[in-house]
Amino acid sequence: MKIELKRVNSAVHFEASAPSSTVKVHIDGSEAIGGQGLGVRPMELVLMALGSCSVLDIVSILKKQRQNLQDISVSVEGERTDKVPAVFTKIHILFSIKGEVDVLKAETAAELAVKKYCSVHDMLAKGGVEITYSISITR
Repeated sequence: MKIELKRVNSAVHFEASAPSSTVKVHIDGSEAIGGQGLGVRPMELVLMALGSCSVLDIVSILKKQRQNLQDISVSVEGERTDKVPAVFTKIHILFSIKGEVDVLKAETAAELAVKKYCSVHDMLAKGGVEITYSISITR
């Protein structure tokens, strides 16, 4: 796997690309280092990676379980240390599910998705990050 980062301006705005897609991801630093709010920050990308890795698997598992999933969204919140490097110490994932979905099947899907299939979870957890998750279902 390989990605490319190209500098967009004379500050710290970059455009990332991967061979798997034509979509570009804009990345920028904090204002303290010259960022201009033109993209997401690297540590935000880590949370996005964890959330997306998990939710893709949940959707797939619920589909295989023949659950009537109408919609799903994910909120990921992380706590970081105050010292440099400011690594994550705790992360919580909230899966908001809409549809006629059995609670036990949703819980099983989340457990499998987060703790068994998500490689981002494994990398972070092996680094000492405490990762928790919860599910909210509305019909």
